Amino acid sequence: MPEKILIIDDLHLAFAEKAKALGFEVDDRPQITRAETLAIIKDYVGIAVRTKFRIDQELFDVAPNLKFVARAGAGLDNIDVAIANERNIQLINAPEGNRDAVGEHAIGLLLALMNNFRNADAEIRNGVWNRESNRGYELKGKTVGIIGYGFMGQQMARKLAGFEVNVIAYDKYKTGFGNEFVREVSMEEIVKHSDVLSLHIPLTKETKQMVDDEYFFHFKKPIFFINTARGEIVNTSAVLKNIKNGKILGAGLDVLEAEKFPILAEQTWFEDLKANGKVILTPHVGGWTFESYRKISEVLAEKLGEMKL
Repeated sequence: MPEKILIIDDLHLAFAEKAKALGFEVDDRPQITRAETLAIIKDYVGIAVRTKFRIDQELFDVAPNLKFVARAGAGLDNIDVAIANERNIQLINAPEGNRDAVGEHAIGLLLALMNNFRNADAEIRNGVWNRESNRGYELKGKTVGIIGYGFMGQQMARKLAGFEVNVIAYDKYKTGFGNEFVREVSMEEIVKHSDVLSLHIPLTKETKQMVDDEYFFHFKKPIFFINTARGEIVNTSAVLKNIKNGKILGAGLDVLEAEKFPILAEQTWFEDLKANGKVILTPHVGGWTFESYRKISEVLAEKLGEMKL
C-alpha cells in the first residue's frame, strides 16, 4: 500500500499533485479539525500544515508512523522542532515561496507610512483637503537597517535597490553576506545609522520580546519601523511608547503579539494601537498573495521529492 500524506490546511493543488506523482496517497482535508486529525494521524507518514494549529507533542505522540511535517510558509514556530528532531521527523518549509510577497509588502507599508497615505485618505473621505499635514518623506538617500538576512531579508534588500537607499544588515548567525544590495554591519551600526528598521528574523526563545523599550532606546535617530516577521518578537506597548516620544515616526505592523479576534481585542494595548494614526496594520498577509499561494506549494513539492524517507 502507498504511504499516506494528510493535508490539514488550504494548500495549492501543486503540492498534492506532486505528492501523488511521487507515489503517495494524499488526503486533502483543509476543513479537518484538530480533534479529527489526532484521531487519524496514526495512519500517515506526512502532514502538511499552514497555520491551522500547532504541531506539538500531543500530535507527535499519536503519530508513530510520521516521517515528515511540511509547513506551507516560512517559519517553523508552530511546530515543536525539538521533539521532531528527537524523533527523526523531517521538517520542510518554503521561505523561497513567499519571499517576494514579504519584500513587496514591507516596502508597501514603508511607503504608506512615509507618505501619510492612511491619514490623507481618511481626511479626504471626511471632506478635509490639507496638503501640509500630509507632507511626506522621500526614501531616496535614507539608510534602511535590516535585522536578519535570510530569504526575507535578502529579498527586501534586492527590492530596495531601485530606491537609491543605503541598505545595511545585521545577522547574528551569518557573516560574509555583503554584496551590491547590502552592506554587512554590526548591531552598533544599525542603531547609529538607521532611518528605517525592518525585521526579518524567526520567532525563537531568543527573539521573543527582543524588541522592547530598551531596544528602541539605543537608536540614535527617529525611525520608521516595519515588522513582517513575527509579532511576538516585538513588545507592542514599547512601540506605542516610542511613537509617543518621537523615537518611532511610524510603524507598519503585519504581525502582532496576539492575532485574530476576539483575542486581539482583549489585549490591554489594542485600543491605543487602533487609535494611533502613525500605525498601519495588516492581518499577517505579508507573505500571502495569490502568487505565493502557488509558489509555496511548488517549493514544498520540490523539497518533498528531494527527501529521503
